Amino acid sequence: MLIAEARALYSGEELDIVLDQSAFALDSTVIDLCLSLFPWAPHQRSKAGVKVHTLLDMQGSIPAFLHITGAHTSDVSVLDHLPLEAGAIYVMDRGYVHFKRLYALAQAAVFFVVRARANMQFRRRYSHPVDRSTGLRSDQTVILTGQDSAHDYPAPARRVHYFDAEHQKDLIFLTNHFALPALSVAHLYKSRWKIELFFKWIKQHLRIKAFFGTSANAVKIQIWTAVSVYLLIAILRKRLDIRADLYRILQVISITVFETTPILQAFQSIDSQLPALDTSNQLILFD
Repeated sequence: MLIAEARALYSGEELDIVLDQSAFALDSTVIDLCLSLFPWAPHQRSKAGVKVHTLLDMQGSIPAFLHITGAHTSDVSVLDHLPLEAGAIYVMDRGYVHFKRLYALAQAAVFFVVRARANMQFRRRYSHPVDRSTGLRSDQTVILTGQDSAHDYPAPARRVHYFDAEHQKDLIFLTNHFALPALSVAHLYKSRWKIELFFKWIKQHLRIKAFFGTSANAVKIQIWTAVSVYLLIAILRKRLDIRADLYRILQVISITVFETTPILQAFQSIDSQLPALDTSNQLILFD
């Protein structure tokens, strides 16, 4: 219910690129646990952990789907549980390259953008003109020719080659979206880093590093509680048109949660109580 409400409130948020359809980023993060306390979640020889598979709506960075598994579960397996929205674009890293599952996405009338693996075997069918000054190197319609990939993905696909000048890195993308401009494919993948920022935010600011219970159910409850807090703050920010960022809102609520002060008044009180920064006694390091 919170996910549905938050997504509705942030549906008008603009992306870095112009799209007339929903765009999601799919990724996972591992939360490390102590093996002696959580023996049901073995990860490595002396560690335990759980993996939080997340589908993030890029409009407003709202998590649209979460699936919590053991850390040993492969990322690509979550594609079997993914709720699909017809016409939406799902952006993934190369850990999700599984041609049978990607073909199932295409058959379900959804689009994917995934970073291709270097050893992908293909045959070029068409080449489309690109502006090399933008970083694009090629835009091709291809047929997969690998022993398994040709069978698992029998339809034509689109291969976009982009050179990232900032990091001096060649990036190859595979997609079934033929109408999207080639440069938008690259920019859409770049926007996937919003999900990394989401993982970083909840790990830094919410309680999912130390757990109150040691059972699988207790761990899942605490993770879902943290995500619910994130969603509630996002909803509050949008409903009351608060200009502060989510971390600032979380700070204010954490110190006024047991007060009967209206939330907007609490923000005004906190701001008025902040002392002015006096830098008169500070050394100047740089002119």
